[in-house]
Amino acid sequence: RARGVEVEAVSCLGQCDRVPATLDAKLEFRGPPRGGVTPDDPELPMNLGGAEREDYPALAKAKAMGAEAVLEALQASGLQGRGGAGFPAHFKWRAVRAQPPGTRYVVINADEGEPGTFKDREVMLRRPRLMVEGAAIAAFVAGAHIVYIYVRGEFKDCIRALEDAIESGREAGHLEGLEFRIVEGHGAYICGEETALLEAIEGRRGMPRLKPPYPTEQGLFGRPTLMNNVETLACVPAIVERGGAWFKALGRGEAGSKLYCISGHIQRPGVYELALGVTLDELVEAAGGYVGTPKAFSPGGASSGFLPMSQRDLPLDFGSLAKVGSMLGSAGVVVLNDTVRMPEATMHQQVFFEDESCGQCAPCRIGCRVQRQALDRFAQSGEAGALEHVEEVAWEMNEGSICGLGMVASLPLQSAMRYFPSEFGGVPPSPDTPTESDDDGRQ
Repeated sequence: RARGVEVEAVSCLGQCDRVPATLDAKLEFRGPPRGGVTPDDPELPMNLGGAEREDYPALAKAKAMGAEAVLEALQASGLQGRGGAGFPAHFKWRAVRAQPPGTRYVVINADEGEPGTFKDREVMLRRPRLMVEGAAIAAFVAGAHIVYIYVRGEFKDCIRALEDAIESGREAGHLEGLEFRIVEGHGAYICGEETALLEAIEGRRGMPRLKPPYPTEQGLFGRPTLMNNVETLACVPAIVERGGAWFKALGRGEAGSKLYCISGHIQRPGVYELALGVTLDELVEAAGGYVGTPKAFSPGGASSGFLPMSQRDLPLDFGSLAKVGSMLGSAGVVVLNDTVRMPEATMHQQVFFEDESCGQCAPCRIGCRVQRQALDRFAQSGEAGALEHVEEVAWEMNEGSICGLGMVASLPLQSAMRYFPSEFGGVPPSPDTPTESDDDGRQ
């Protein structure tokens, strides 16, 4: 604006490691260089700092092994879905393969819209052939001949990288008999939800479906569909080549390595591939250290809420974070230092969820607005009474929402109020006060 350039604020551009970032009229990003990655290490399954491979050795080995052997390796690896749910990958693969004969699809969720998350972007930019090879192995096991890649529309450079990888793989004969179709998203966060994504591919408004049936039974165009995240598929070639036991041993409490995004008040924002289960301090060390005095962090993007620095020793994995009412989610770690006021940080998250709710179900559509309005009233009055119904509304949203957006949209506000009560006009809870994980299962 100071230079006379007209700009408009938007929710998120997937560039949290290079703020301030803008998307110009030609759909090109402008801003600082992208963040760092873990240096080249051939022992890492994804190794974003390494060079791309032109051949497809894991695909050839998978075909030689046979589908059942690949499934056994996948099960032995303990690989969990890296899109956020942490669901064992081999379950989905087996479920699709077990369906009656007929058309099947593989769909890749590359619609990376969670604030604080940009790991899939880096996989597609730096190692696109790795993801394409993983998708080809998935199609072989599932018995599919068409792969859809639903890519966030702002990621034009990722789309170009994928197109080049697919074309070179086809020319070399590695992808014979397999068709790849790239679909561009249109800026809807909700399309990261798997069934809303399917609706979008089919040409309808991206709104979640009721489940069951699940996509493994009735997915794209009503056919069995194997859906995986970019990072999940990028892990598969190394598992096939080196074995499931090797991959599993890379983790700590849970299996494998993990791509952690980190941004906020740290020295080198970026994507770092570390053992699944490292602590925040270990991750920040890889990213060059803290900036200022750390105060709070989100372990898994906006959906995971906030945790205080007293929990910095928690393993950053699916199980450990679930026990404290948070989640690893997309592993989009954001660090906030003591220059940040938690009500303001929380407001950004609540506005985002209100904007991005698809509006299909009343608990989410109304609840997101009500929570944001409560924060507005608190900001104006400073009175804790403005937030008296937050927990009740959150319960309704968690119990009644069709998809995960409504179930987690209140978590930033709930967690900030829980861990930083003095900033919301309250008093710190006593050690005996029940927490969210102690009561009836609400987050």
